[in-house]
Amino acid sequence: MSKVALTTLGCKVNQVETETMEGLFRQRGYEIVDFSQPADFYIINTCSVTHLGERKSRQLIRRANRLNEKAIIAVTGCYAQIASKEIAAIEGVKVVIGTQQRHKIVDLVEQAAREDGLFNEVSDIMHTQEFEDIPLYGTPHRTRAFLKIQDGCCNYCSYCIIPYTRGPIRSRRLDSVKTALDKLVADNFHEVVLTGIHLGAYGRDFKGEGISLSDAVKVCLANPDLKRLRLGSLESIEVSPQLLEMVKNERRFTKHLHLPLQAGSDEILKAMNRHYTTEEFARLIANIRREVPDIAISTDIIVGFPGETDELFQKSLEFAKSMNFAKIHVFPYSKRTGTPAAVMPNQVDENVKKQRVHLMQQMEQQSALDFHMKFLGKNMEVLFEQTHDGYTEGLTSNYIKVYVPSEIPSGEITGVTLKEIFQDGILGEIIVK
Repeated sequence: MSKVALTTLGCKVNQVETETMEGLFRQRGYEIVDFSQPADFYIINTCSVTHLGERKSRQLIRRANRLNEKAIIAVTGCYAQIASKEIAAIEGVKVVIGTQQRHKIVDLVEQAAREDGLFNEVSDIMHTQEFEDIPLYGTPHRTRAFLKIQDGCCNYCSYCIIPYTRGPIRSRRLDSVKTALDKLVADNFHEVVLTGIHLGAYGRDFKGEGISLSDAVKVCLANPDLKRLRLGSLESIEVSPQLLEMVKNERRFTKHLHLPLQAGSDEILKAMNRHYTTEEFARLIANIRREVPDIAISTDIIVGFPGETDELFQKSLEFAKSMNFAKIHVFPYSKRTGTPAAVMPNQVDENVKKQRVHLMQQMEQQSALDFHMKFLGKNMEVLFEQTHDGYTEGLTSNYIKVYVPSEIPSGEITGVTLKEIFQDGILGEIIVK
């Protein structure tokens, strides 16, 4: 049996796509091995959000070649999409396929094993119109399953390379969403997370059909055996009244939204080509919390964007603090060649970026603590995921990490009393029925 090793860099969407490709190999009889082991085929799913992601991608390619210089190395993902010639020039690479054509991955590596030469299947992603709907074979290696229902982005934020690597918006058809969701539930996944590159734009490409993300949510919740449904990252301005109504009233729809802010000053938001102001963002968050008081709202913030002065950073810090986020993912701005921000004046020094990341993270820790404190003494349902050092950890509906000092089977949903702050979450006690 031939051995194949797969690895992923980057976002949750990339992880889902790697698991889908793994399923294709399993279905064809391949043995899946860890990427650190010798294999006949190495599949590297790359990221291009930052230069660091691209550098790590190149390092993984060279590592695979050292593990077995006779192996067939296939490179896919965003970095492969925008730099296929650069990747093809790296020793050992035989197959390059970008962010489409992944359904052909097994055929391509088998062809590369039989024939000499390079197989470069990268095409112009900007002309792609259909969602690449690959059936699920096998199941993900997690308690929560991520279901990709959308690809592509049309926001063109000035710092972001992703619209150029992923192309226009494409959505998975509702009947296909249902089929995939039903399979995951049948495979005993209690929580499914809907994900996409621009998730809130789901259905926008179905011209004249009036389909939106709320319709995909309804299709998923129509399965009575689904215990929990969660959404991936979503733009705040795309939280529709219908979607908010379901978050409020449907017990199985998790009380958690990840809404990227990116900057807390209007000047930087405008330079980023973000389509809202801080006032509009604050009003949207206030409305969501009014409807769903216990909701967790997490976010992303970029610091050190070109033109961000000390004064503008301070404004961003204060605004983020006032939003009382449950969690903030802080990123230093990373210059991406080919984006408008890369040639903007007043680029920020790297040391200044590091200082700002530190200050924002300090504030974030207090914000997260304040959020957790509100739930001490409450009884909540927890989906348990893994056991380490005598503690089993899991997540509440509103994304609080809970630890209990006992071993609980992975995937079980259990009532827990939240007792005290512990590590990055809360220590809990199982409610005995």
